[in-house]
Amino acid sequence: MNLKRGLVVVSLLAVSLPTVASNIDNLQALSQPEFRLLSEDLGAALSYKPLTPTTPLGLTGFDVGIAVTDTKLENSAVFAKAGADISNAAVPSLRVHKGLPFGIDVGVMVGAVPSTNIKLYGGELRYAIVAGGTAMPAIGVRGSYTKLTGVDQLDFDTKGLDLSISKGFLMFTPYAGVGKVWASSTPNGIPALSKESLSLSKVFVGINMNFGLTNLAFEGDRTGKATSYGAKLGFRF
Repeated sequence: MNLKRGLVVVSLLAVSLPTVASNIDNLQALSQPEFRLLSEDLGAALSYKPLTPTTPLGLTGFDVGIAVTDTKLENSAVFAKAGADISNAAVPSLRVHKGLPFGIDVGVMVGAVPSTNIKLYGGELRYAIVAGGTAMPAIGVRGSYTKLTGVDQLDFDTKGLDLSISKGFLMFTPYAGVGKVWASSTPNGIPALSKESLSLSKVFVGINMNFGLTNLAFEGDRTGKATSYGAKLGFRF
């Protein structure tokens, strides 16, 4: 796929989503159990998605791309009651990864759910326990963080920890991992609702395909009870 054409495709996917504003701005309508369900879905949709193999980039390496992740909300009726009439949370994002010494990679991302007030930023720090090679897979541990912005009624963030493995074959590098996501969800200015602290199990699988400088990745993720799918297109070198 031509990179320019691919970028256009991903951009069109983002802008083709519904344009009617659908904001989370009515949390006072929720009961405490409903608020917990909404928080669980947000934890699955907004927690950090790797969209990159475990293999470290190296000191001079970069991975830059645009991505879209889409999460099927398990509790869309609760979101509608809270003001956001959506059944999926599609998050276009810009992502940058940089290789550092000693098998360490750092990554940052910024994204939003179009037609809503849901915006977020986040990042990861990954250490390759095993760097990998011709015969050995790469094994790494990652710490991640995301922060919700744009929703005045909600202070929400996630922290994640996962262990992943990847192994390259020619231009293809499949990868997989397991971990945990901890979400903190605090309502602002709504006395009837209390803070929710969640612990969600996470499992993900993906494949990275490198065509020279052009890079394409696909990933499936299961966090808590919700399933997400993602794709990223960019440069990796």
